[in-house]
Amino acid sequence: MDIFKHVFFLLALLLGCTSCAVRDREHRIVISVPDQKMIVLKNDAPIAEFPVSTSKFALSDAPGSKGTPLGELEIAKKIGDNAPLGMKFKDRKPTGEIVPADAPGRDPIVTRILWLKGLEPQNRNAYSRYIYIHGTAEECKVGTPASYGCIRMRSADVVRLFNTVGVGARVEIRAEPLAQLVPSVATFQSPAPEQQEVQARLGG
Repeated sequence: MDIFKHVFFLLALLLGCTSCAVRDREHRIVISVPDQKMIVLKNDAPIAEFPVSTSKFALSDAPGSKGTPLGELEIAKKIGDNAPLGMKFKDRKPTGEIVPADAPGRDPIVTRILWLKGLEPQNRNAYSRYIYIHGTAEECKVGTPASYGCIRMRSADVVRLFNTVGVGARVEIRAEPLAQLVPSVATFQSPAPEQQEVQARLGG
């Protein structure tokens, strides 16, 4: 009987350990709504900057608002690892269809999904509202408010972000300019888009 108790204890311990994945506390993402830009920091030093699209409707976390929530959130789940650029997702599952960038009349979620969880009362609904950072087929609109609440990115950019940050990384969505939120961004030199695409394909 003691042997069975010992085995059950070890199994419970192993299951507990596997559920406690290491959370990313090195990286932080800051998104400026007025700038429609994102800065990625590692140990508070900028390492990448990307254009984004926030909601074209509102800054809100109210259900049904189609708004982008403000405040501090975190990456709760990462979906789409190794999917090809342009892979269409429906209900967070790959459909097998590749949608080219700026395909006429097409506006699906593509390439990668980073599901956000709110950490403050003002954004507590973000997870249940399915607020993501995700790739968009409407790449021509990135850099302007164009979403239905999520943070949209170009496919090559969201792959690079996905490969850089982990679950637990903090995400700040703010109504101030990046230069005010992250003063060091003024001297940061972001890699050229061509270099970013190569790094994304290489997984860096």
